[in-house]
Order: sequence, then C-alpha cells, then structure tokens
Amino acid sequence: MNQTYCPHFLTFLQPLLLILWLGLFSVDLCAATPPKVLVGSDVLFADEKFLALLEGKRVGLITNHTAINSKMLSSPQLFKAQVKALGFKLTALFAPEHGITGAIYAESQVKAESDPDGIPIYSLHGATRRPTQEMLKSIDILVYDIQDIGSRSYTYISTLFYAMEEAAKRKIPVMVLDRPNPINGLTVDGPMMEEKWRSIVGYIHVPYCHGMTIGELALFFNGEYKIGCTLHVVPMKGWKRKMTFSMTNLVWIPTSPYIPEASTAWFYPTTGILGELQIVSIGIGYTLPFKIVGAPWINGQDFAKYLNAQKFPGVYFHPFHYRPFYGKFAHKDCQGVQIIITDQRTYKPVSTQYLLLGTIKSLYPKQFKEAIQATKHRKEMFCKINGTEEVYRILTEEPYAIWKLKELHQKERDLFLTLRQKYLIRDYN
Repeated sequence: MNQTYCPHFLTFLQPLLLILWLGLFSVDLCAATPPKVLVGSDVLFADEKFLALLEGKRVGLITNHTAINSKMLSSPQLFKAQVKALGFKLTALFAPEHGITGAIYAESQVKAESDPDGIPIYSLHGATRRPTQEMLKSIDILVYDIQDIGSRSYTYISTLFYAMEEAAKRKIPVMVLDRPNPINGLTVDGPMMEEKWRSIVGYIHVPYCHGMTIGELALFFNGEYKIGCTLHVVPMKGWKRKMTFSMTNLVWIPTSPYIPEASTAWFYPTTGILGELQIVSIGIGYTLPFKIVGAPWINGQDFAKYLNAQKFPGVYFHPFHYRPFYGKFAHKDCQGVQIIITDQRTYKPVSTQYLLLGTIKSLYPKQFKEAIQATKHRKEMFCKINGTEEVYRILTEEPYAIWKLKELHQKERDLFLTLRQKYLIRDYN
C-alpha cells in the first residue's frame, strides 16, 4: 500500500511545499535587515546636546551623494526637514571631488551650481580647493558629512582639512558627522606623508591606510597640526574598530565612479598607486576596478605563481584573462591576476601593492623600464600619492624592490600607532 500511494501523495505535496518555500523566501527578502550602526547624522538629529549647536545658526554643509543615514535619508534632506523646528538656516552646500551627485570623473573640475531649493552649491574641487571668504560670509557653523574609504590619497579628507583651516581663521566652528572606515579601524599600512609632498591627495602625516574614521582624523589633524579649530565630532553608535563595512548592515553608496562597492575600498590601496604609473591595467575600464592587474605582455599563470610563492598574508592571486572596454589596453587581450583577499585580519593592501610593483619589475624588466620612461611626467603625482619619493627611488634604482618597499617607514608607522591613541574614539574599541 505504501509503495503504491506514497509517490502520488508526494507528487501532490511538492507544489504546495514549493509555494510555501517561495513565500518564506520572499518574506525574508522583503524584511529589511536593521543596521547595526547609526552614523553621525542619525545621532545628531536624536541628540539635544549636538542639536543645540545648530540652533539659530546659518549652516554650511560639506556633503555629497554618500551622506545618507541608516534610513537612507540624505543629509541635505535631514537638514532641510529640521530648519523650522530648530530655527537654523541652511545657507550653503559645498561639493568635493566628483560633485554633489558623485557623477563627475576623477580630477575633473566641479562647477558651482544650485540645488532644487535654490541653496547655492559651492565647488571645493574647481577654481579653488578651499572655501573662500565670500563662500563663508553667511555661515556660522560648517557641518561635514561624507563617506570616506580609508585611504589617505582619497581627496574627501583633504577637503575637510582645508575647510577646517579656513574655518579656524574666521572662528567658524566645524562639526564632523562620523562614518565608518570601510576597511576597518585596525589595518595600518603603507608609507607616511612627508611634508614636501603634501597636497590634496595627501595632507597629513599618517600612513596610507591609517585605520581611523573621518572624525578621528579630524581630531588628529586639529591636535597634531595645532589648527585651533572649534571642532565637534558627532560619533557613531554601534561601530567597532574591527568592523568592515559589510558588518555594519549599512547601505553602500558608490563614493566615486570607480568605487562601486564597499569591498572596493580594500582594493583601491592595493592597486591605485600602481595605476598612477600606467604600466598595467588595474581594472579601470573593466568590470573589476582596482581588483585585477594585467597587460598584453603578462603571462597570467607565471605572474600568479610568482606572486603566490611570496606567501604574503591574507591574499591569493588567481590567473585572469580579460579585455578592457576602455582605458589602458582598451580592446586588447590582457592576462594577469585577480586579487583575492583570503583573510582581512592579516591582509596589508599597500604592502601587497608593492609586491605587485616589484614583481612586474622582476618578471618584465623591459616593459617596466619602458613604462617608467614613458611616464616620467607622472613621477610627481606618484610621489604625492605615496607621500614620499623613496618609493620611486627604490623601484627605479634597487634590483630587489619588494622587501625594501614593504619595510619602508616601519618605525614611523609604529610611532604613529602610539600617537593616534589619544585621538581614537573610545566607544569604538
């Protein structure tokens, strides 16, 4: 009897089970996962102590498209909604590199414009990189809210420091609404910034990967550089130093055209400096910006084998074939590697980048030398982004560059780890 009727019963039951499973799955998809972290803008509008700093003030907001809170409301929206209730006035918006919407390409000038409510939007990445007297004349407090990516050369943090200097000259307070370092608050790697090479792509004496939030960097800058800015940092709630961005349950908004995902923040310091020399393709112009390294003259299998043999921590190099749509080697068949992070706790992005540079020099000396000669005009920018000329010197003069590059500024990094302690926000530990 069981052998006769059980199959028919299962045949009848299977569609019902499928409908039930699909129903449960769709409910799971629709249920939003609540964020584990409240960003500075969440905290600001729920904290009377911080709101009191805005009451009756003319507010200037340095921001862009990344400034959303845990409910996906933008900072301009939040500020405009509170104007009447708190009695302040939003008198100006300030746009960093890539513009207020984030659509403008790197290094392109951002033009001044107006938002839909007629509030002027001043560019801090156009004719001037600093807010001028004219821009600041109708402002009583500057508020900064932009998502950073954790690398010193990303210009958003330099924009903040320029604004703090100009505000301090005019005794205008600055409020920083803190946001996560998407890498984490622990990874510290890369060379320090030397005074000679200060610019918008590196303005303060910290390692390339500094392991600090934007609020902590503002405290560091104000304290170590004696700016004298009246600074208020609105901290996050729930963020811990060990967290990567994916652990926060916050939504990632691409911070610029080539940082489409939160994970890209790990790869920008892995290949971005290499990209400045334009020796190889680093995935700009393909679907994996900063996550691959290749060229028509590279053998992917040999390249991956050599890199993996160095046994760098937390990383694996997978042979990879691709054809860029545009940019370096557009429409040409390239071989190289896809960079796979296997352990974020031990992975060192900048050290891995120097491994890639040294390996290209060792395996492909002819192409390396030709590329260096062809891009001599880019040496200055390369040194600015590294924060030192020593990287360029080692690459071009030393026969075995990898380990010398990896050890560069190690003592200075150790001193920095001690120095930064007094600027770290305790609740993040």
